Formats: sequence, structure tokens, C-alpha cells
Amino acid sequence: MRHLEADTILGPLTLVAEGDALTAVYFPGHWTLPRRDSFGERVIGDGLLDDAARQLREYLAGERRGFELTTAPAGNAFQLAVWELLAQIPYGATTTYGLLAERLGGRGLAQTVGQAVGHNPLSIVVPCHRVIGSDGSLTGYAGGLERKRFLLELEEPPEVRAARLF
Repeated sequence: MRHLEADTILGPLTLVAEGDALTAVYFPGHWTLPRRDSFGERVIGDGLLDDAARQLREYLAGERRGFELTTAPAGNAFQLAVWELLAQIPYGATTTYGLLAERLGGRGLAQTVGQAVGHNPLSIVVPCHRVIGSDGSLTGYAGGLERKRFLLELEEPPEVRAARLF
């Protein structure tokens, strides 16, 4: 395990890796931030983490729509299934907790899906920001609602942006 702090437009992101895989991306004040001693040694000049930081900065600058990174998030079978569904949400699209729950067995799982989404350790890379409330509202985001709004606006299709009244 090792980590680095990457300066970005959204603040410093903590990137964590184990072996040849990125395992976590955390915001300052992240809701589900593990103990810092679980991140391993802080490193400088790590090829994998430097590449992940570069790709995240490109994405946040609007120069990239996806990531070319090997990832290995740690979670239980249900969480991994939810995170796999998150990874399938296209750039610029959104879905709801209820629709994800239906894909996993029924709307009754929506709250459990929400908990799994909230514990996604690969913020931005696995796009949990693309999950919204059933009424279209912005709902919880481990990195904060302002960051979620920024990410959704970054990905917003030009025709949708042009149709907004304000």
C-alpha cells in the first residue's frame, strides 16, 4: 500500500494504490475516509499514482472522458456489484438509486444501493457522482454536494447546458 496527494481543482485528492492497481481516491473531508495509516507510505515519483493523478487532472479540465487505470477496490460482493454498475454509467449521463436497485434485484434495495454508492472508494474514477435522487435532485456525495455539482456540470452535454434557463 502506498499513496500520494494530488493537487486538483477540487482540492487535494488522496490516491491509494496496492501493487499495480489504484484502490482509492479520496477528497478532503470525505465522508467514509479510512484511517490514514491504512493508506501505506506516502510516495513521490510512483508511476501508477502519477499516471492516475495526471488522468484525474485531465478529466477535471474537460480533456478526458474516461480513465485507463487498473483498479482494485475493496468491498463485499454487493458493493462490488454496485460499483460495477456505476462504472457502466456513460459520461454525461445519470441514473438513480432506484434504477440501480432494480438492476440488482428490486427497488427495495435502493437504500442498500445508496450505502454502497456512498462507500465507493474510487471517487470520480468509478462515477458515483452520476447517481441522483429519483426526483432529479442532488443527493449525498462523500466528497460534498458542491463537488458533485461541479462534476455533473463538467459532464453536462452542450445541448442540455444551452437549454438551462440560468
